[in-house]
Amino acid sequence: MPIISNKGKLMPESPIRKLVPFAEKAKKKGTKVFHLNIGQPDIKSPEISLNAINNFSDKVVEYSHSAGFETYRKGLAKYYQKLGIDIDFKNIMITTGGSEALIFALNSCFDEGDEVIIPEPFYANYNGFSNFSGVKVKPVTTTINNGFSLPPIENFRKLITPKTKAILICNPGNPTGYLYSKKELEMLRDIVLENDLFLIADEVYREFVYDGCQHYSILNLEGLDQNSIVVDSTSKRYSMCGIRVGCLISKNMEFMSTALKFAQARLSPPTFGQVAAEAALNTPVSYFENVIKEYLTRRDILVNGLNNIDGVICPKPRGAFYAIAELPVDDADKFAQWLLEDFEFNGQTIMIAPAAGFYSTPNIGKNQVRIAYVLNQEALLKAIDCLDKALKIYPGRVC
Repeated sequence: MPIISNKGKLMPESPIRKLVPFAEKAKKKGTKVFHLNIGQPDIKSPEISLNAINNFSDKVVEYSHSAGFETYRKGLAKYYQKLGIDIDFKNIMITTGGSEALIFALNSCFDEGDEVIIPEPFYANYNGFSNFSGVKVKPVTTTINNGFSLPPIENFRKLITPKTKAILICNPGNPTGYLYSKKELEMLRDIVLENDLFLIADEVYREFVYDGCQHYSILNLEGLDQNSIVVDSTSKRYSMCGIRVGCLISKNMEFMSTALKFAQARLSPPTFGQVAAEAALNTPVSYFENVIKEYLTRRDILVNGLNNIDGVICPKPRGAFYAIAELPVDDADKFAQWLLEDFEFNGQTIMIAPAAGFYSTPNIGKNQVRIAYVLNQEALLKAIDCLDKALKIYPGRVC
């Protein structure tokens, strides 16, 4: 029998999607499943983007340039310029989602066995992307006790070796919703410059910040032009996850030309996705005002509801639309499966993402879950009620 690669065997399962078969079985039994496990918003996509797809008039759906349509890149440059980010369209490469942007960044900056430092918990697919790029993750652990704030900068310095090539952050954070302050970013900039590293920032949730806070991009950090790489995406900004369009941004043109070679190998990003994304650049400001207001309400419903459940701890996130909650359970993986296999309340149950998969360090986050507040307010209230009822009867509950 042919032998499967070790790389394939070591590829981690997605903590977000691995419970799908159990959810499908629950639905076949007639149980309503509230999907809190995945960042798929129920917010309507911009009308202007849907119209652009429906009114596509070209007679041939052609490849685009490997870096993406120039008109779209120029439009994106104007979008960033309005945010005070001084870049040109040549500093932008369109990718097949933010995922491909991260893969291109890792493969352009790292050789086999090189190391990347990442504060954990982090977006679970960073583990997978690093695995098939041959990169070793060196985690810096944050804690729920202080809302997952950035650890002392010395914790980063201790991990730097000759193999270290970059620090990777997500801002605002998935799965924690943590928002980095300008001061924290400046500390990361200093350590990056001291050690001649890259600072890679996944900024796909930049629009979604709350409580009067402001997102600060690493592209605005002074002196970091040759060291900064930003990953961005249309998926969350415009609630268009399925168009699979993201981008890489950097003023380091050697990096950009290297990434372009990987982009050429996959030919081009999706044409229809770019059509929708380019149209979305003309989305009215009122769209974002309404969406942010809605997410803020959902966040408060979720976080207040969770913290009112006996034994549950959930810090209030300041960005994105995720929260990490600590539950009074023996094992969040077992609990999440039990919710789908053995529990229902009024014909309903919930699907959550066990948080252990968002860590690189073994045996951390075993009693934590990531919850995405991407459902409407009524559904969130019902989901919280389900969780409360479930925790009261779960056989593996701990005090």
